[in-house]
Amino acid sequence: MRIDLNCDMGESFGSYSIGNDESVMRSITSANIACGFHAGDPSVIRR
Repeated sequence: MRIDLNCDMGESFGSYSIGNDESVMRSITSANIACGFHAGDPSVIRR
């Protein structure tokens, strides 16, 4: 059996840091990237 470990990423905004995207990347198999509407900002999304 295979399990997809998914995570929401890039949800920080300006000086508000939410989660630790870089460290989580080592453990997940897929990611949902914030698009800047309700979470994230352009600089966070580019990272």
